[in-house]
Amino acid sequence: MHGYGTPQTAWAKEIKTKLGTLLQKPDTAIDLIIPYPEKPEKTIKAPKPSTEEAAQWKDSLEKLLQNSYGLTAFQNFLKMEFSEENIEFWMACEEYKKIKSPNKMAAKAKKIYEEFIQTDAPREVNIDHFTRAVTTKNLVEPSSSSFDLAQKKIFALMEKDTLPRFIRSEFYQELVK
Repeated sequence: MHGYGTPQTAWAKEIKTKLGTLLQKPDTAIDLIIPYPEKPEKTIKAPKPSTEEAAQWKDSLEKLLQNSYGLTAFQNFLKMEFSEENIEFWMACEEYKKIKSPNKMAAKAKKIYEEFIQTDAPREVNIDHFTRAVTTKNLVEPSSSSFDLAQKKIFALMEKDTLPRFIRSEFYQELVK
């Protein structure tokens, strides 16, 4: 936390302002929307998993995401469903946690916030108001755990909702034949 007389960055002040807006008027905060160009489907460069390994994915999103072939296949599936923002957010959080430099961490936190968390973000993830407010508050002083709550919520959403659809998909069914 900032003590008395501790200078705040412009980013921290901006976050506090947005947090105030978010807490007072959750449906009226309007931010600039930056269009992102469509990305082509990723080619899967990793070796194809064994049938046994792929079969484990139906019971564990974690195992699926730890396998580079599985992760890319899952991303491609989500692109086809027009819901890739969840996996992209999850991956951005994983990368964010590896950052050691406070300056780089603050810059990456701002990017993740603007791309996925803020109301009307270009690739806004589906999190509840409380989680959005907590995450925004955490960004006043970014740390490696700033996005933990939101990331856990998105992981749970993918595990409960997206993974079962992926398991039923033709692509996955071909892998476990």
